[in-house]
Amino acid sequence: MQIVNYDSKLCDLIVGDPTLIAVLNRFGITLGVGDKTIARVCDENGIDKAFLTTILNTYINEDYVPGDGPNHFNAAKIVKYLQQTNAYYEHYLIPNIERHFNFLMLKNEKANASLLIIYRFFIEVKEELMSRIGEDRESLFPKVLKCFADVDVKADANEANAPDAVQEDSIESKISDLLNMFVKHISGEYDANLAHAVLTALYGLKKDINQNNRIRERLLCPIVAAIDASKTCQS
Repeated sequence: MQIVNYDSKLCDLIVGDPTLIAVLNRFGITLGVGDKTIARVCDENGIDKAFLTTILNTYINEDYVPGDGPNHFNAAKIVKYLQQTNAYYEHYLIPNIERHFNFLMLKNEKANASLLIIYRFFIEVKEELMSRIGEDRESLFPKVLKCFADVDVKADANEANAPDAVQEDSIESKISDLLNMFVKHISGEYDANLAHAVLTALYGLKKDINQNNRIRERLLCPIVAAIDASKTCQS
C-alpha cells in the first residue's frame, strides 16, 4: 500500500493515478506542479498538509484508516472538501456524461430500444445522486457545521471504520449496472467514440464516488456519530 507523505512529489502521484487531478483541484491545486513535494505546494498555497495527505491516502488506499495518521480533523475542512466533490459531480461530471449520452443518441438516429432504456436508467441514477447532494447541502453539512464549526474533532483510531466497513452504496451499484448494460446490450450503428466517452465518464464517476465514500465514512461519519451522541448539540 502506497502511503503519501509530506515529501511525496505531486507529479509522481498524478502520473501514477491521474484521477487525483480532480481531488487536487478541490484544494485549488492545478497542473504544473513541477517536482514540488506536498509540503512545498501546501506551504505555497496555504493548505493544511496534514489534511491533504489524509485525504489523498484515504482516497488512494482502500486499506488506509485515517486514525493511523494525523488524529485531528477540522470538521469545516472535511465539509468543504465534500462540498467541492459534490460540485464536481453536479456541475461537471454528470453534465459531461449527459452531454455525451445525448450526442450518442442524436448520432444514432435508429436508436435501439435498449439504448433508450439505458439512458432512462442513467437519468434515474442522476436523480438519486442529485437527491443525495441536495440532502448534503440542505441537511447534513449544515448540521455538522452548526455543531463543529472551526472545532478540531479528535478521531479515535479505535473508533475509525475498519477497511471492510465501506460498502458499495446504491449509486455505485446502479452505475455498475449501467456499465454492464451498456457493454452487453448496445447494438446497431452508433458512434464508437461517443460510446467510449460515455463508458469512460461513467467509470470515472463510479470510481470517484467509491473512493470519496471512504472519505465520508472514515472522516465525516465519526463526526456525525459524535453529533448524534451529543445531548447538548442539536441539529
